[in-house]
Amino acid sequence: MTLNQNPEQLARDNIDKLLLQAGWIIQNKKQINLHSGPGQAVREYQTDTGPADYILFVGGKAVGVIEAKAEQHGHKLTSVEEQTAEYATAKLKWVNNSEPLPFLYESTGVITRFTDTRDPKPRSREVFSFHHPETLQEWLEQGSSLRSRLQSFPKLDPTGLRACQEIAINNLEDSFKHNRPRALIQMATGSGKTYTAITAMYRLLKFTDAKRILFLVDTRNLGEQAEQELMSYSPADDNRKFTELYSVQRLQSSYVAKDSQVCISTIQRLYSILKGEELDSSLEDVNPAELLTKPKQPMPVVYNAKVPLEFFDFIFIDECHRSIYNLWQQVLDYFDAFLIGLTATPDNRTYGFFKKNVVSEYTHEKAVADGVNVGNETYVIETQITQAGGNIPAKLQIQKREKLTRKKRWEQQDQDEIYTSKELDNSVVNPDQIRTVIRAYQQNWPGMFPGRKEVPKTLIFAKTDSHADDIIQTVREEFDEGNAFCKKVTYKADEDPKSTLADFRNAYYPRIAVTVDMIATGTDVKPLECLLFMRDVRSRNYFEQMKGRGTRTLDLDGLKKVTPSAVSAKTHYVIVDAVGVTTSLKTASQPLITKPTVSLKDLAMGVMMGANDTDTIGSLAARLARLNQQLNSAEQQKIQNLANGVSLTQLINNLFNAIDADNVNQTACRLAGLAADAEPSEQHYQQAQAQLVKDAAKALNGELINLLDSIRRDKEQTIDHLNLDQLKFTGWSADAQANAQNLAQEFADTLASYKDQIEALSIFYDQPQRRRDITYAMLQQVLDILKTDKPKLAPLHVWHAYSQLDNYQGKQPLSELTALIGLIRRVCGIDSRLTDYDSSVRRNFQTWIMRHHAGNPDKFTEEQMAWLQMIRDHIATSYHIERDDLELAPFDGQGGLGKMYQLFGTEMDTVLDELNEALVA
Repeated sequence: MTLNQNPEQLARDNIDKLLLQAGWIIQNKKQINLHSGPGQAVREYQTDTGPADYILFVGGKAVGVIEAKAEQHGHKLTSVEEQTAEYATAKLKWVNNSEPLPFLYESTGVITRFTDTRDPKPRSREVFSFHHPETLQEWLEQGSSLRSRLQSFPKLDPTGLRACQEIAINNLEDSFKHNRPRALIQMATGSGKTYTAITAMYRLLKFTDAKRILFLVDTRNLGEQAEQELMSYSPADDNRKFTELYSVQRLQSSYVAKDSQVCISTIQRLYSILKGEELDSSLEDVNPAELLTKPKQPMPVVYNAKVPLEFFDFIFIDECHRSIYNLWQQVLDYFDAFLIGLTATPDNRTYGFFKKNVVSEYTHEKAVADGVNVGNETYVIETQITQAGGNIPAKLQIQKREKLTRKKRWEQQDQDEIYTSKELDNSVVNPDQIRTVIRAYQQNWPGMFPGRKEVPKTLIFAKTDSHADDIIQTVREEFDEGNAFCKKVTYKADEDPKSTLADFRNAYYPRIAVTVDMIATGTDVKPLECLLFMRDVRSRNYFEQMKGRGTRTLDLDGLKKVTPSAVSAKTHYVIVDAVGVTTSLKTASQPLITKPTVSLKDLAMGVMMGANDTDTIGSLAARLARLNQQLNSAEQQKIQNLANGVSLTQLINNLFNAIDADNVNQTACRLAGLAADAEPSEQHYQQAQAQLVKDAAKALNGELINLLDSIRRDKEQTIDHLNLDQLKFTGWSADAQANAQNLAQEFADTLASYKDQIEALSIFYDQPQRRRDITYAMLQQVLDILKTDKPKLAPLHVWHAYSQLDNYQGKQPLSELTALIGLIRRVCGIDSRLTDYDSSVRRNFQTWIMRHHAGNPDKFTEEQMAWLQMIRDHIATSYHIERDDLELAPFDGQGGLGKMYQLFGTEMDTVLDELNEALVA
């Protein structure tokens, strides 16, 4: 690079590099050779409107144009699209171009935008680099662009699909038609997200000539599940399996077959492929949100000619709520593809990433109402020590245990030790606390599942592997069972975790599984009927994912295979809350930087390798501070010798200072040359923190970290045999009852406050004779106002509250609207207890029919009854029926208004009026 290069020339130099990477041959206008390779990019090519920066030739024909701009113009590239289009429609020198050039680029060499003018509504999009010349040639040979082909999906055959899956696929295809680059499919756990995705992929491959699709997962386990589902999938319009129709490859190395039409890959492996690095396959066992600490500024993805940006047309991202951020977003930004996210638990960042383009919003509540999922009940076990901790007096003989070796010894306690509930099962283990909880579950599970002869399949969430081992031993003792009865299922389990998990899913034993990490999310165990939480969770999304393990439905035959005494299909699951997990404050889920059990060694290695974020530095400093309190003078000296003379205390202080806001602010001001009390920019602040961390981390090296880890391993847990635990409470959650009462009261107060403003509420409260006049639109107004003004009073949420208060055991409401109707009737006193509106309508319908037939020789015919039942079902979902509704589904398919008049004659309007009045009574 020479000093006299101006910004425009620098941009052209960068563009040249990108073009060369993508396989283009760059030529000057005086040295054109259109036979020198698959594609040529000719600089300063003359047109009748002036020289174009680059004209692209493929197969001897001009196909595209590049408008180059200096890097500082990256923020306004869209403003030069018109200039690019002028060159594309201009007359080219020496070329008889009768049609405009189809492929248009604007680029600074850093930012590149691309437009395919063959699209229905050509719209530029940012791309990582330039497409291969062979790709443009292939696109031209196809005759139409992908986005054009996405306009003509045939009607979806709903055979074999649930309603929620049909809606998701139709809405997704509509999103494609409108060229929306990102779409989010939110579907409750167990509702068939993967099946939905495979159906969508099949239609893309068959009807739009999509070249290649990526199914992206974040653990190998999920990749294997996806592969199995693809192998067993048969489309509705073909008897062959998906894998017989299309080539499917699950990536297990750096090799990617070019003839694969569907690739399944972990995001970790794809990142390593793009980087040209080998991947330790064990990293695919844990989702990226739980990986060990990483540098805050990860190495960027670079262009890879073997896997160019156009390699995939569509990318389906499983469990996208935890794999679309930070390091991993680079992988998604690299490809010029439509992105489709799949998740049961999106958060605000997920909605933001997918630009609020939610093509499916199928909640757990809806899934329960539809019978796709089962709901849950909460059973509480409270003990004294779980809540308050304990106190170990001085001068007593107490037991110590090494965490990893489990080696035990006795020594005299030199001072009083007070421990809190948070320290339980970490620095202090109280075997009787674990035993009290397990015994309470052992004694009370028969009341949770009346009539059962065997313990329901139960999953226990433990804090650490050490905690899990203590729980397993206690479970076997308290249930008086052998090794097969209770096993650990974690990535670190000595037994093959896949084999144990398969047995837990399909065999009689184990009845109870204990896990720390492996089956918190994404693993299907349909017979699971009980979740015992002995670990609290602060992330709302992670808690929902953990609960999702129990939501799967299972028919009677399937349940009896592993639980022989079951007398019905799986109807619900029970959360046994032994730590207050259902009542503790939950925060919006953030992708975790570390696992809850991440070791001191992993934190230190992460900082040494460049991690400088506040969470990681604070965690390391806190861990070292805890360790520092346990060291003797000899250990302190060993550490200082390996830390270049820096004591552990000083290292801890340096780390804390590196993230102290005031200290970082002062350092940032000094680096920026500002006054000490000035406000530095965010960039200077981040630079200052990075520098402070870097300086603090100079004391860290591999030998020191190994020593620290060795010392940590030798430190012990205190075994508290002195404080015996006491059971304080077992039973269904009392807090849930109080919360339900508060929510119900707020809902009732809100309805009362609106009754003079909203006509539907006025009628319900004060004009019962006019209830038949209430229309669907009037009720929708109430629903809309609640959603806007009082989103926490969502009808399905309030319905659950009243269900607890009224001990409701009936059907779940069909929709938000029917839930709202039932709640209004309950609040206004029409119903003394919560009543399912659909059941009320059916009961009133039966009464009306019986009253009509009583003593009346002119009974309804079978055909008339079929119509009356359709009207009943319409009123059950829409509250009211009018003449115009008879021209809509399902009535239009049976002859509509004319057919009903034919059946009922002049009595038609009378029948409608009577049903409107009688069914909503």
